[in-house]
This record gives sequence, C-alpha cells and structure tokens, in this order.
Amino acid sequence: MTLSAIKESLKSIDTSSLVDKVEANLVELLQERKLKVGDQIPKEMELAETLGVSRTVVREALLRLRMMGLIDSRKKKGAVITSPDIFGILGKSMNPHVLDQDTLKEIFEIRLVLEIGMADFLFHRIKKEDIKELRRIVSKEPPATAHHLFNIEHEIAFHGKLYEIAGNETLKKFQKMLLPVFDYVHSSGLLKKQPALKTFLSHKGLVDILEHGTPEEFRNGMRKHLENHFARLFE
Repeated sequence: MTLSAIKESLKSIDTSSLVDKVEANLVELLQERKLKVGDQIPKEMELAETLGVSRTVVREALLRLRMMGLIDSRKKKGAVITSPDIFGILGKSMNPHVLDQDTLKEIFEIRLVLEIGMADFLFHRIKKEDIKELRRIVSKEPPATAHHLFNIEHEIAFHGKLYEIAGNETLKKFQKMLLPVFDYVHSSGLLKKQPALKTFLSHKGLVDILEHGTPEEFRNGMRKHLENHFARLFE
C-alpha cells in the first residue's frame, strides 16, 4: 500500500470516528440544555464552535439525528426537537429475513416474557365487554385449539385483544411487530425440534381465568399456555 493510500485510509477512519463522537456529544448537549419537543436547536455554526469540529462533521451528525427522527426542519425555525416514531423506525428493521439468528431468538423470548408479565394490567383494566369479546374471538378457533401450537391469525386476534385490554399503546404496537417474527422463528427451524407436544392451556382457559381467577393464576396459566415454546428453548 502506498503512503498516499495509507493516509487516505486513516483519514476515512478518523472522519467516521469523529462523526460518531459528535453525534453522541450532540445528544448529550441537547439533553444538558433541557430542550423539549418543538424547541429549536442551535445553528450548525454554534454547534461546530461549541464542539470544536467543522460544520461538515456537525452536518453529518445532524443528518443522523434527523434520520432517527430526533430532529426535523421547520419553516422559520430551522431544526427543532421532535418526538421520534420509535416503532416506525424499529418496524423498518424488524424484518426476520435480515435479522441474525441470535436476534431472532431473543425477539422470540421477548414475546414470552411480555405475555406472562401483563397479568396485573389486565386484571386492573378488564371490563365485562372485554370478556365477551375474548369469548367471541375464541369461538372462531378450532375445537382442538389446545393441540395447535401456533396459528398466527388466532394469536394476533386473541393476544392482540389482551394487549388492547392492558391499555398500553406502546406494548400493543410492539406486539404487532413481535408476532410475525415469532411466527417466522417458530416455523423456520431456528429452535430445537419440537418435542412431543404437550396439551397446554388454551385461549379459552385463559379467558376463564380472566373472568374468575387472579393475576397470579393468570401468570401461571399463560406460562402453561406457552409451555411448548419454552420447551423448544430449554429442553
């Protein structure tokens, strides 16, 4: 490699590293100034002087923040702080065909954790009409649903309703992204071969607990409902 090529290579590495640092420093600076959504951020020149870098580097770092939805341009105001569409950004990368196997397995595990942990929210917020709606959803499932390990349509309908009842819109949006990935991992061969299928608690059984049981009974019931999925992770 020639001296010129070496210098060019080092320059490229240094520039990338500097933009990374400036990006992090910009986020820290905006936090220190306690800027809120809608507040105008300092001009490029001021940021460059404050951080001791060129406007080109600042511009590149700001572009990254804009792509993440942290800032946006407004007429007569310049760049302002915005509330990022977290799930819009996450949804673009939540594609099972581009995620590595470890990430896919961990997403599979996240869904199991969330479903077991939502019991108290459900019991605090559920209403009689919710029970009726859940029973209507269950009535459309096959009679032998306790022997069907996973059906994406049934899961979205039933578990989506649970997230709706829980009253957390963020969890509901997250669930919509998790289930398709869960379905992919379930059927892709990434997990251990399915052991002898055990009869597990059906959706109907979970509704019965919601109507007559306790949060602790629901947690145990959901754990039993997901038993065969846990078996593929641990056995």
